Amino acid sequence: MALTSLSSLLSDAREGQYAIGYFEAWDTYSMEAVVEAAEAEGAPVMIGFGGMMMEPEWLSKYGIEPLGAYGQAIAERMSVPAALILNEVPGAEHAIRGIDAGFNVVMADTCDEPIERNIELTKLLVERAHPAGVEVQAELGRLPSFGEDDSSVLTDPDEAVRFVSETSVDCLAVSIGNMHLRTQGTVGVDIDRLRRIRQAVDVPLVIHGGSGLDDDAVRELIREGVTLFHVGTTMKRAMLVEAKTALDAVAGSEDYQGLVGSRKETDFLRRGRDAIIDIVRARIRLYGASGKAA
Repeated sequence: MALTSLSSLLSDAREGQYAIGYFEAWDTYSMEAVVEAAEAEGAPVMIGFGGMMMEPEWLSKYGIEPLGAYGQAIAERMSVPAALILNEVPGAEHAIRGIDAGFNVVMADTCDEPIERNIELTKLLVERAHPAGVEVQAELGRLPSFGEDDSSVLTDPDEAVRFVSETSVDCLAVSIGNMHLRTQGTVGVDIDRLRRIRQAVDVPLVIHGGSGLDDDAVRELIREGVTLFHVGTTMKRAMLVEAKTALDAVAGSEDYQGLVGSRKETDFLRRGRDAIIDIVRARIRLYGASGKAA
């Protein structure tokens, strides 16, 4: 089906007291896994690609337009509603290219900028995106990455009011103790801060760093009104573990055509893809989105 606006997906989620998952793909295998998982669960979903962990030169030369065309073509073949995001690209220029490349949601990585500059860049992006029917996600506050010292900047509710008012952003990612790239343990979140932000602004709130949240925290965040979680690290870990297991079993006399890039059962990345499907399906069920595609 055609791409669905993120706002409509999140409005339905808010009314139904569940959340949408954004499961970040990085290649065709991971994208296929997200799509198959969402269809198997009958769940609305946000698909897409991110720029934060990609080499900027590659993203600029080979990434944005081909990924947008691919994502849009995949979405048109899906049996469940989906929005398509170009997520956390290095600058507003990349996000603006994403508008023309077929994404219907874009996000520039501007959270490290002072608030004045963040507002300026986000407002520019909104002014380019909205006339094209594209929505904008932005982030206020900064999430640390796993292994860093405490480098977080928690979202200030009063600044959130100003940010949303001056930018007209469509949804807001917040920093409340969540963390990017967490591979061990779980993080604690400041529910009181979330409540104050929720009471102060009227746009959907987004949680990045979804891999580092335990199930109870996710359920509480949904009860408090969060309608979108971003997940990526746990998917990449599963892909790497399963692919390594498959490669460790290679004896040297295999059918290399079948082993690499065939999409058959023998394909070593097929095992990683199947592991991602299991993770995404479990997250969709945790978010309460299973069966909500109708």
